[in-house]
Amino acid sequence: MIDQDGLDRLASRALEFAPGAGDSAFAAMLDFARAVLDERGPVTLRPPGDLPPDRLCCAITVVGSTMALGEQPPRGDEPLRAVRALENRLGKPIGAVAALNAAAENPLLAVITAAQCGVPLADGDGTGRVFPLLEQTTFAIGGVAPAPLAVASSLGDVALVDTAPHRVEDLVRPLVLAQGGWAVAACYPMSTEELAATLVPGTLSAMLDPAPPQREVRTLCRGRIAVVEHSARRHPRLPSRPASVVIHELGGLERLVRLEAHNEVVLALTDGAVAASVPDLICLLSVDDGMVVDIDAATAGMEVIVVVLPAAPAWHTEEGHRIGGLEAFGIAR
Repeated sequence: MIDQDGLDRLASRALEFAPGAGDSAFAAMLDFARAVLDERGPVTLRPPGDLPPDRLCCAITVVGSTMALGEQPPRGDEPLRAVRALENRLGKPIGAVAALNAAAENPLLAVITAAQCGVPLADGDGTGRVFPLLEQTTFAIGGVAPAPLAVASSLGDVALVDTAPHRVEDLVRPLVLAQGGWAVAACYPMSTEELAATLVPGTLSAMLDPAPPQREVRTLCRGRIAVVEHSARRHPRLPSRPASVVIHELGGLERLVRLEAHNEVVLALTDGAVAASVPDLICLLSVDDGMVVDIDAATAGMEVIVVVLPAAPAWHTEEGHRIGGLEAFGIAR
């Protein structure tokens, strides 16, 4: 069960290794979740294998800009409206929900949705990390399509998108921009069997554990940022401009470390050699407070630690690399 105490533990760990999380957006979603649990009571957290086999499930996620979310907080019924619209399209009720990913606002949103809909929350998420595109999930690796999906905004809009998987981002991104810059999406309708086969399991219960198991983290270097470069060139499908960060390693081999980023770091080079790349998660941590440094907030002179966390096994398959590897970010292998 996730009650108010569990929500606080979930929130404290949702910001770990979550580049791009906005303080005001996260605070707004946490306030929303607290209010919903006060009204509806605790949420049941269930392993997907324990869900009845005949249930229809869906994933839930924030789409768009967290800056817009911070400026235009939820009105309170976005998750419920998105799920009900998807149910109307499918002609069957949603019997369980899952977080698209377990970072920043999304696990809180999943708790809100489960509470508002009165259904269990699956223990796990659809990435095991964060990717910028709706189609970059372990659900997609397993052959589950993101559409049909429903998008509900804080302006009262609800839109249904029913298209091929490769067209989802092309349609949803301008739609959300017209909806005020952010919205809630109910997506990836699937059976409980498909959910159990494709979910990265146990990520939410691990966040709730007072003494969670230690994550495997590889420290690449500790150094000082020398240069941050933002390119004017845009990838045709990614919602960000490329950026590069050059770091001088302090101590050790005193290497020159270059990070290439699209929203998040996708490639790390040490003295020109590949040291890490997506689908593994590469993070900049501030030496001052240990928090993740967003690439947009990185500045010359900042002292940082570069760490690498291995992706879930599904990402290290041929299909996983196709969806979430370097080529998906426009970088030739």
